[in-house]
Amino acid sequence: MSEITSKPQRRRRPKSGLAGLKGEADLAEQYYSKSIGRALDVLECFSDEKPFLSLKEIGRLVHLPEPSLFRILLTLESRGYLKRNADGSYGLSRKLLFGKLLERAERLMRLVRPELQKLASRFNETASLAYLFEDRIQALDTVETFHEVRVANKPGRVIPPHCSALGKAIAAFQEQALMDRILEVYGLTPRTENTIVDRQALLAEFERIRARGYSTDREESVAGGICIGAPIRVGDGRVVAALSVSTPKVRMTPEREQEVIQAVMESARQVEQALQGKKPGTTSQ
Repeated sequence: MSEITSKPQRRRRPKSGLAGLKGEADLAEQYYSKSIGRALDVLECFSDEKPFLSLKEIGRLVHLPEPSLFRILLTLESRGYLKRNADGSYGLSRKLLFGKLLERAERLMRLVRPELQKLASRFNETASLAYLFEDRIQALDTVETFHEVRVANKPGRVIPPHCSALGKAIAAFQEQALMDRILEVYGLTPRTENTIVDRQALLAEFERIRARGYSTDREESVAGGICIGAPIRVGDGRVVAALSVSTPKVRMTPEREQEVIQAVMESARQVEQALQGKKPGTTSQ
């Protein structure tokens, strides 16, 4: 069978000034777009601590005159990268916020991975990490055991907030409005005969989780499965993730359960210390 091919075209570079270039850094500097750079400077002003900024506040951060800055803000808003609030302040749009959320989740996943490996190796059971994406809780990473009979958890799976240890460990620590939204998104759907489907009973369970610092799933999401989870707090104290160890009921004893609880809570504490820039093993004063 014949085919028509064409000779690949060579990319052309601008000729002006190429003789004086010493490398890629010089090339980047020569063709750097100041207007795009200013727009990116504006987007990078917003942070978790300061999600909304006024025109004057942005101007102080990027050192631009208000007329020039206003044109940039208007352009970013019209293209859906910024949103303007009723009080005139600006904030990142949902599509940018979700991108930053994914970036933070991936950074946390890299940090938590060694703890998952330690837990999976110590107990020879499945260790998992879940993350809160706005109002959905999803499995982010899993290190599985080599047992033929095991509890599996696939990354990307939406985690039920009412009957899984990971989901409960995250949902229990949210503000009431977000907690309600998380429960509404998934619903109190029965998965087994042990699933909590009564809202008041679930809220009481959340209260117990907050008091003791860990969550359990005793055949609530999967018949024959036991799971222990612990919340992970970021620098500002918010719970955005949780890690867990899952095992078939036949391999869990009361003594082993206490050992798993302590190990899972310790792993979560080690992650929190790493997020705060502390050395592993240090304690708060």
